[in-house]
Amino acid sequence: MEGSTVEQRSPGPGLSDESAKPDRSKTLRWAVLGLIIALAAAVGFGLTSTANSVKRELQAAVELLPQLEKSVAAGESSAAISTVAALKEHTAKARADTGSPLWTLAALLPWIGPNLQAVTDVAVSADDIARLGAEPLVSTFQSLDWKSLVPDQDGVDLAKLQAANPKLQAAAHAVTSSSERLNGIETSALLPQVVEPLVEAQTRLGELSESLEAATRAANIAPVMLGADSPRTYLLMVQNNAEPRATGGIPGALITLHLDKGLLTLGTQSSASAIGTVSPPVQVDEIQKQIYSGRLGKFMQDVNLTPDFPSAASTAQLIWEKHTGQKTDGIISVDPVALSYLLEATGGVSLAAPEGVQLPSELTSHNVVTTLLSKVYTEIPAPDAQDVYFAMVAKQIFDALGNGRSDPRLLVDAISKGAEEGRVLLWSSRPEEQRIIETHRVGGAITGLSVQPAQFGIYLNDGTGAKMDYYVKRTVKLIKQCPRDGYSETVVQVTSTNTASESLADSLPTYVTGGGNFGVPSGSVQTNVAVYGPVQAQIESAKLNGARTEFAPYLHDNRPLGILAVRLAPGESKTVEFTFGKIVQHAEPSVVVTPTVQPVKDVTMATENASCS
Repeated sequence: MEGSTVEQRSPGPGLSDESAKPDRSKTLRWAVLGLIIALAAAVGFGLTSTANSVKRELQAAVELLPQLEKSVAAGESSAAISTVAALKEHTAKARADTGSPLWTLAALLPWIGPNLQAVTDVAVSADDIARLGAEPLVSTFQSLDWKSLVPDQDGVDLAKLQAANPKLQAAAHAVTSSSERLNGIETSALLPQVVEPLVEAQTRLGELSESLEAATRAANIAPVMLGADSPRTYLLMVQNNAEPRATGGIPGALITLHLDKGLLTLGTQSSASAIGTVSPPVQVDEIQKQIYSGRLGKFMQDVNLTPDFPSAASTAQLIWEKHTGQKTDGIISVDPVALSYLLEATGGVSLAAPEGVQLPSELTSHNVVTTLLSKVYTEIPAPDAQDVYFAMVAKQIFDALGNGRSDPRLLVDAISKGAEEGRVLLWSSRPEEQRIIETHRVGGAITGLSVQPAQFGIYLNDGTGAKMDYYVKRTVKLIKQCPRDGYSETVVQVTSTNTASESLADSLPTYVTGGGNFGVPSGSVQTNVAVYGPVQAQIESAKLNGARTEFAPYLHDNRPLGILAVRLAPGESKTVEFTFGKIVQHAEPSVVVTPTVQPVKDVTMATENASCS
């Protein structure tokens, strides 16, 4: 107040009047820091709790997948539907957790943010696949029972197949979109705990996406190829593995198959030997003609000296048309082992053997291979009669298929297994269909989308002129060498053994042993082994029983190959090795081998790694 006296207090030693004022800014900073620490702790607790919940839900979803697969395989549609419902509950919860405000806000922060966003993308993808992928697929499975997939007296129900296709396409789109989303995530800044499951999800989704895309493409053309729009005629070619050709065996029995709106009937029955020499020969690719000789277009028995089935099939179609005047829409090829798979689905078929011939009156999955590739030659000496018997067997089996005798699930398994092993092959004369077929193993192409990046091929052609390969056992092995000059190197090793003893060889018919034809001693087996490498690779060397040897080098569709003739006396074993270098593909090597009498699993051994210092 005016005129009053105010006592002045000293601030004390060393303090100015200014410093004596309360430090509001410092207090505020400490308060804010404390609040941030408290908030961070709360956020950390909240995020940890949410992350654990997301992990639990996604893990629970993953654990349901085997159960779903089992239900589908067993044809239990109600169980499959229930499993998908549970699957959706878990993925929806995981997706909801990662959509919370706290999680969304934290995903914007540096360091931790990219990790949270990656987890979000995984949860969203999982939920999309459950809702838009698994649910439509199971719905399709429910409406498309197994029986509708196989022919009966009325044919295949093509309407159901066509109705299922849109749902299959929708599922494929959902999986592909999710795969692309996860593949777009940058992993360099992510924590290991996030990267590991992310990479696993990327790999699995990529494989599933490819499978569904392939299934969608196949579903697009299947009804048409089964005669939905107009009747189709195919030439069925039965390959005989006792005399190997690159795609399996020498073509023997030939039968036309007619399909009209899914109804299967059999037509003309003949054999490759009945066609005889084709004159003038059918024109074939000049490169393949140089490698495998002009016999490709001259004899039906030799169209598949080339391992490229589209080339062999197109030649076979032209030869058949030239011989019979009948046009076909494509070629279907099977071998006796594939027929044994079909017999697992149809059950045994009765077949009256010619009078005085000691052959089974019923052919089953257990005896058909031995009967067709061994016993028939000792019981039926005449080659023409052998071909007739082959054709009768094939006709009986396909009659059983057309009459609806087969177990639907076993039939699907049989065809799938045969195609995977290269024992069931398909070619269409329609370019738009063939482009799709060639993307699958069933197309038998040596280049294109069905061929893996670092794929090797081992293809066998008989040089004995006989049926001795029934007694040959082989093993195939890939050995990855130490990298050189930035390139990988692989040794392809093929070991062959003639299991026929001298006494057995002496007792076999001349038709089986060859009788010394083509300069090969009776009982010995000569095979031309063609080994293909990946595109752009180079063949460094070849060895026979450990010693370097000469070989015939070629280039087929930019794939290097070497051909080496191997002769085996009774009881003899030999090993061929081809070393491929300059391999540019950074992928795990794989191998495709001509399907023989042996189970594929017994031929192809595990890939080995050479010890590198």
